[in-house]
Amino acid sequence: MARAKGRATYDDLLALPDHVVGEIIGGELIATPRPASPHAVAGTAIGSDLFGSYNRPPGGGTGGWWILFEPELHLGADVLVPDVAGWRRERMPRIPNVPAFELVPDWVCEIVSPSTERIDRARKMAIYAQVRVEHLWLVNPLIRTLEIYRLEGEGWKLVTIFAGSEKIRAVPFDAIELELERWWIEPEPAAP
Repeated sequence: MARAKGRATYDDLLALPDHVVGEIIGGELIATPRPASPHAVAGTAIGSDLFGSYNRPPGGGTGGWWILFEPELHLGADVLVPDVAGWRRERMPRIPNVPAFELVPDWVCEIVSPSTERIDRARKMAIYAQVRVEHLWLVNPLIRTLEIYRLEGEGWKLVTIFAGSEKIRAVPFDAIELELERWWIEPEPAAP
């Protein structure tokens, strides 16, 4: 079967080189470079903070979530790869052995960079709202901010913005305190 001109297929996504992250958004193949160090440090710290506290069975303190790094999501015709995503165990009792998830996550975290911010804010946020993701975090490691969004009606409501080196509690993971300072790389020293 011939593909429609300009409509990306999953085969197009699979043909991308390993050094890029590929997604299909609105029929368009989007390829972005692997994350730079500020992005990687933030993603690792966020995942580590949440994985250790929440990736355990419900009933023992926090827990009750599956937190995964860069899961491939098949959301209708769109294929998205958030930096970190989470599912409540009551909705996904166990992680299926699949290459991609069709069950919509309950929470998504996108770590924005100069090359991805426009796509994350304009296109991916709209898709996440359309498929009814409940919670969205946008993290900018260059300006050291965390924006917390909650789905209300058909769109996102900004709940709060945290910045710098604050110790915070952020929904839906407000049972634990997070240290934002762990999420950022040290700034370059000023030139003499």
